[in-house]
Amino acid sequence: AIASATTKRRRGTAIKPIVSIVSSSTATLQDEDKDSSPLRKEFLQLLSSPQYKGRGVANSALKSHFGENYAHLVPIINELTRASRLTMSKANGENEVYFSLLSAVEASKMQGLDAHSKLVYQVVESAGNKGIWTVDIRVQTNIPQATLTKIFKQLETRKLIKPIKAVTAKTKKLYMLYDLVPAKEITGGPWYTEGEFDHEFIAELRNFIIMCVRRMNRGKGVSIQQISDKMVQANVSRVQLSLEEVRQLVQTLLHDYVIEERGVTDEGHALFVPARKISTMCEFGWWDVLCKDFHFRAIRFEDDVVLNAHEPHHHS
Repeated sequence: AIASATTKRRRGTAIKPIVSIVSSSTATLQDEDKDSSPLRKEFLQLLSSPQYKGRGVANSALKSHFGENYAHLVPIINELTRASRLTMSKANGENEVYFSLLSAVEASKMQGLDAHSKLVYQVVESAGNKGIWTVDIRVQTNIPQATLTKIFKQLETRKLIKPIKAVTAKTKKLYMLYDLVPAKEITGGPWYTEGEFDHEFIAELRNFIIMCVRRMNRGKGVSIQQISDKMVQANVSRVQLSLEEVRQLVQTLLHDYVIEERGVTDEGHALFVPARKISTMCEFGWWDVLCKDFHFRAIRFEDDVVLNAHEPHHHS
């Protein structure tokens, strides 16, 4: 069977907004314009760093980065939380808190949401592009189903989350953040269309690969990279296929013995040619059939299949 992301987010259980991560008595940030605070700017730049996109920054990473100034982050975190610019979550089985920064657009969508709605959003966010089942949201938030249904509708209307159906469980509903592309294990990847395995699409791609193997390089061998480039050039696929997905298609043809691997390129990549039509030969010649003791012999074929004496067998 053919099986093979976008931004990854850490799967886990979200937590309710917290007031501070350290004792507020140690925080003595001067009463100045927050927008001009160098510490605030540095904090926002750290959260906006590509390496922390999606999963967020761990609390331990903040301590390591800011050192003695770590305690002064408390009012900054509280202010961003109140403005719906900051979300906090925990990974499964961990006590580590992760901080994620929301864009101004996302923050505007979060305005006016109550604590339960924000909690549901954090739970969905922590599931990343694999989504989370509605029953798991109910268990993690302990919110009644009737209330959850209203929250789902509210968050969907604001385009903060979206429902997804997995190919493995079409009757159940998953939720993930609105701007995420579902993982391939959820949608089935390019081999599925509207949740159904697309036999016709795969057959078309297999036939094109067979044509490439037979016609390209005069049938003397073609690499997976060359096949992939030709598929892009001919625009035969409605979705862009990765090199690994093209390899999966080639593997199905190898398994069916339509093509075979023979030789390598100068770079060491395998070359594929049309499969030779051969038949399994056994260890005796046609003249042996004339021998009187033929039916009392054990016959061993090249593929190690053994036919014992008196066992019905045919040879041509």
